[in-house]
Amino acid sequence: QVQLVESGGGYVQAGESLTLSCTGSGFRFSSNVLYWYRQGPGKERERVGLMNGDGSNTKYADFVNGRFTISRDNAKRTTYLHMTDLQPEDAGVYYCHTKWVGFPYWGPGTQVIVSS
Repeated sequence: QVQLVESGGGYVQAGESLTLSCTGSGFRFSSNVLYWYRQGPGKERERVGLMNGDGSNTKYADFVNGRFTISRDNAKRTTYLHMTDLQPEDAGVYYCHTKWVGFPYWGPGTQVIVSS
């Protein structure tokens, strides 16, 4: 059974940093592309970025603008989203996502609140 569980969300002031974690199980973690998505209040879910299985390739959405970094520790079956210079528009629920044998899987999400 594939499971993804995010953690690390919380309340921060604008300009502060936060690191989110996502731990996965039930699939070949080290070979899977892992994605981070977010959904702000009243907005559609959008992709933040992704990292391939061995961590050699990452891609980010334009809005990241160098502020976020995705990493992963395959031994811990965990991927991280380190976010700096957070702004109110970054607030929302952040999700971890992967695909396994053709099916998409999502974690329940972790909420990020950014106060101005």
